[in-house]
Amino acid sequence: MKKSSILRRSATAFSTGILLVTLAACNSQPGGDVMATVDGRKIFRTDVDKYYDNNVAAAQQAPTGEQATALRLNILHQMIDDEILMRRAEKLGLLATEEEVDRKYNEYKAPFSQEEFDKRLKDKKITLADFKRDIRRSITVEKVMNKEVSSKIDVKDQDITDYYNAHKGEFNLIEPTYHLAQIMVTPAPNPQAHNQNDKAQNEAEARKKVQMVQNRLDSGDDFATLAMKYSEDPETSGNGGDLGTVQESGLRGTDPATRDAVMKLKPGQYSPIISVFNPQTKQAVGFRIVKLVAKEPAGQRELSDPRVQQAIRSQLHDRREQLLKAAYYEVLRDNAKVENYYAKQVLDSNGVGK
Repeated sequence: MKKSSILRRSATAFSTGILLVTLAACNSQPGGDVMATVDGRKIFRTDVDKYYDNNVAAAQQAPTGEQATALRLNILHQMIDDEILMRRAEKLGLLATEEEVDRKYNEYKAPFSQEEFDKRLKDKKITLADFKRDIRRSITVEKVMNKEVSSKIDVKDQDITDYYNAHKGEFNLIEPTYHLAQIMVTPAPNPQAHNQNDKAQNEAEARKKVQMVQNRLDSGDDFATLAMKYSEDPETSGNGGDLGTVQESGLRGTDPATRDAVMKLKPGQYSPIISVFNPQTKQAVGFRIVKLVAKEPAGQRELSDPRVQQAIRSQLHDRREQLLKAAYYEVLRDNAKVENYYAKQVLDSNGVGK
């Protein structure tokens, strides 16, 4: 089912894939292994290479030539920006605390066993110390941006009214839409799903597992919590099984069993267990329970609808925040002393950089 929404705000996932290493202060002349300096703080080639390796670890084919050079330039640019922001955080007293780092680290690690977590670090070619340093930097950047940018954004009621009047068509639903969530169980463990509690190894075990989930739903357990614990859909389990919204025409394009089950539901209800079959082999590939979170009839949404107001407010806030963050970085760059030796090397060598 296609995930789309006119009135829902897209969630912004918190990225943990960035690897940036804390830099030591040094005022000596840069050597061959220094790619840039920020107010005298060195950014070493070994640090850039770590981030580079992390980026290409999952690639089927590693970049070469100009592509590899461009990736290193982008990595270095991001590291320079973050180092500038870290210096600002020091002045503001907003560096992440050990308690904040440990709390976020435990949140990341919670869904995994120790073995699974260690393997993920190894696959990304980073150490635990690298991972925690990245968490520290990410929290610090977020704190600075919240204080210096986000907290100062004010979307006024008139802004919302003006946007609605100029984009009224965006809030006219031409057909009913369904907001859905699911819990998916498969007969074999999905290597991409990290929360497979009570892992099923075959169809019989999968049936038993999904029946257990349904029993817990019938007993009043929260759907989203059970999805996070037991659903084996790697794309939705982390956010409580949320599938987003689908138009009625899109729902008609899904498998008949799911379509028929959803059409019978009222908002807040969940379906019986639905068998999911491979259309070619006709074999069962899993079992799902679908919840109808909400249903929106076709028609014009008025400005008086609180959901319309919130959707517009969120959109305007996000647009303004993105613009102001970009401007904020430029102002910080203007006030910092940056030397990008790698960029100069690339330019002097006519695009040949290593």
